[in-house]
Formats: sequence, structure tokens, C-alpha cells
Amino acid sequence: MVEKVREFTLIDLENIKLFINGEWVTAASNSTFSLINPSTGETVAEIPRAGQKEAQQAIEAANKAFPQWAKLTAYDRADYLLKLRDLMLEHVEELASIMSIEMGKAYTEAVGEVKYASSFLSWYAEEGRRIYGETIPASATNKRLFVIKQPVGVIAAITPWNFPLAMMTRKLGPALAAGCTGVVKPASQSPLSALAFAKLVEKAGIPKGVVNIVAGATKEISDEIFENPIIKKISFTGSTEVGKTLVEKSAPQLKKLSLELGGHAPFIIFEDADLEKAAVGALASKFRNAGQTCVCANRIYVHETVKDEFIKIFVEKVKSLKVGNSLDSSVQIGPLVNEEGLKKVEEHVADAQEKGAVLLYGGKPYNENGYFYQPTVLDNVTKDMKIMTEETFGPVAPLTSFTRDDEVVFEANDTVYGLAAYLYTTNIDRAIRVTESLNFGVIGLNDAIPGVAQAPFGGMNHSGYGREGGHQGIRDYLEEKYISLSL
Repeated sequence: MVEKVREFTLIDLENIKLFINGEWVTAASNSTFSLINPSTGETVAEIPRAGQKEAQQAIEAANKAFPQWAKLTAYDRADYLLKLRDLMLEHVEELASIMSIEMGKAYTEAVGEVKYASSFLSWYAEEGRRIYGETIPASATNKRLFVIKQPVGVIAAITPWNFPLAMMTRKLGPALAAGCTGVVKPASQSPLSALAFAKLVEKAGIPKGVVNIVAGATKEISDEIFENPIIKKISFTGSTEVGKTLVEKSAPQLKKLSLELGGHAPFIIFEDADLEKAAVGALASKFRNAGQTCVCANRIYVHETVKDEFIKIFVEKVKSLKVGNSLDSSVQIGPLVNEEGLKKVEEHVADAQEKGAVLLYGGKPYNENGYFYQPTVLDNVTKDMKIMTEETFGPVAPLTSFTRDDEVVFEANDTVYGLAAYLYTTNIDRAIRVTESLNFGVIGLNDAIPGVAQAPFGGMNHSGYGREGGHQGIRDYLEEKYISLSL
């Protein structure tokens, strides 16, 4: 039963506007782009297509607001962040519904994301109060040496569609706490969440220009962000291919850049693992957001002696997953974000089967109304299959077996990516050896959902650089200034 969406109070679907300098505005070109509900294929809203002009206006607004925002005490900025946090929690159901209709996240998961997103505001409200300088022992009696930390200036956050609120607050939380102002470019598949958030920024009384939201022409907005010298730091979450392009674009001005890019996470189950716990973990990691996460289990390695038993437990759990309209609170698997995503999943499954993979469950689209695909389990996958080297970004779990620890560690590390990895074992010696040997920025040890606001998140190799979350996440929004005083 699909729950009826009440009339939204944070956005008007018939009159969507951008948020620049504390004002709600349309695009100068008067052009729009259609936002499609992936559960139904219906148009949700027409979104103003911002371009270079709107991006420039947003950057100038943030620059104008920066001096006064930076001068506020850390306590004052923390108060604003906590007001914003409280408003997010007050509107959790509406924000979750908006997220569900625009990008297809299952409603119960969307509720969880809103709460997770709010936790970054809580955390950085506190971390902003702990931006400490230092004194340094001088080499002469008439000198005093100091280091102070100051905000870098105006920042830009380019956010992905799959976690439209959490990835935004993970960037804006530390930026605002540090004293920066900024411009957010949300993904075209999920601009409504960002604009609803902007309404909460307005309600919280955050000064005009501190936060600006521009959705629309990706290249025009991106070019302005990278070419405008006012922007000092950019945080991007998205594909590795785009990330590499952004590194080149940032070079002429040596802009600070942090990148959270693609992944291809191994999920390793050793023979001494608690198989029930491992199956629950694999289910949560693989099928969260219909498999559309950069940290989801992409390659499941099961020790050969327990593989049959694990498969029996795992497949039964997969069969219990309910697929359907993302607004239905009983649904665990919503649609893929668009037709392109659906076709990629179909391509990966077909390629695997052509090369010898065994279909244990699922393996086809779910219905004709939206971009649904059945939760799917493949066995006997091999390295020559696309699904073992490329991000599928869909609800497909590929399984293979291994014999030795060193063998599976080698296979897990045999990728250009290095974002997240998971292992299940009850042997503490093995746990330490393997976690230290895996070349990934985030390790889930008997834990399928390791992400929290208070811990650093980021990748190695082609999965990017820089860290978000934890006390590490505020560093890139600060400059260290050394002061030598001669008495």
C-alpha cells in the first residue's frame, strides 16, 4: 500500500525556485528540466535550469556573506547548525518523502538518511568549537611563535543523487562550522532535497548568502565554480571519471579539492564467521538504496567450506525483500534512479550469465511502470565478468569462493578502487592481519554499515582523497597561519 504524500510545506512542486543570497529565484533563461519519479515514470516537477549566471550570483553572494559569518564566534555558528539540525528532525517525514519521489530511495531508508544527515550538523557544531591554534617554542628570547586557524573562504559542494541530504550536510556541516560560506550544486536527479534543505536554512535564520543552492546545467555551473577565483575549496562526491576531470580543472588555480569517488567493495566471509550475522550484513550492505551506494558490497567472497551454507541463508533473506514504490513504508527495494541505471544492471547480469555465472535468484526487471530490478544473486562469478571490475550500482549480489586468506586478500586488493571493504570473522588475529592488509579507506569488521558522523570517511587509489566526517573532516576548510612575533 503506497502511502499518500501530504502536501509539502518546504517546497511547492508547481513553482520550484533556486535559493541564491537568501532569495527564491528563477533561472534567467526561464528554461527548466523535468524531474522524473523513478517509481512511476511520472514528472514530479519542472526545475529551473541554472547556468553560469546563477552560479556566479551564488558565488558572489557567498563571498559577500563570508566576512561577517567568519567573524561570528564558534558558539554562534554552532547555534545556527543546531537550529538547522532540529528543523531537519522536525521535518523528517516530509524530507524523506521528497527524497523518495525524486530519486527512489525506499521511504524507511530515506527517514534513516535524514537522521544521519542531521548528525553531521550536530557533530560539526561541536567540532567548530574545537578549532585550536598552538604556540611554538621560540629559538630566541625576543620571539614568540603562534599558529592560528582560519576559514579558507567560499567553498563549493558538488553532491550526488544517491545520498542527497547526507552528502550535503557532510560537506556543509564542517564548512559552516569553520566559518566558510558556500554554494551547493546538487545532482540533477535529486535537486528537491537540497532546495527543501534551503528552506530550513531560511527558517533557521542563517544569514543571507551563507548557503546557496543552484541546480541545472552541470557544465556551466561546474565551469564557473572551477574558474571563479572566489571559490577556494571544492568538495565533490561522484564518479571516478568525473573526479579525474575535476582534478585537471582545479589545477590552474590550485584550488583545494577533496574527492569521494567510486568504489568496488569486497565483502569477505571466512570459515569461522557467524554466517547468520554475515548474511544479514551482506543483505544490508548490498541492497541498501537498491545497491546504489559507492560502499555497497560489490564482490562477495565466501570460504569454500561454508559457501553452500551461506548461500542457503542469504538467498532466503534476499527472497524476503519487498520491491515496490519507494513511498510504501513496507518496501525495502525501490527503483533504480533512471533508465540508464536499469540498463547497466541488465548488461552486467547478462554479461555474467554469458560467461558462466549461475543465477540463484532474480535476474530481471520487476515491472514496466518504473525502473525496478529484482534483487538478484549470482554464483560462480569470475574476474573476467564486468560485474567483478565495474560498479554495478544495482541490487545484484555476485558470489565466488576462496580457499586461503592470502588469496582472498590479493583478490580483494586487485582493483583500482579503494573506498570500502568488509570482512566477517570471529578470529581476532585474522581480523587484525586482514584489516591491515586491505587497501581501502573504510573497513567494516563484522559491520556492514560503518559510516558515522564522528569517523573519517574517504578512499584510497582511484576512490579519491581527503576525508569527510570525524575531526579530520573540518581540516580542509581551514588554513593554518604561522605568526612570528619579535618583541
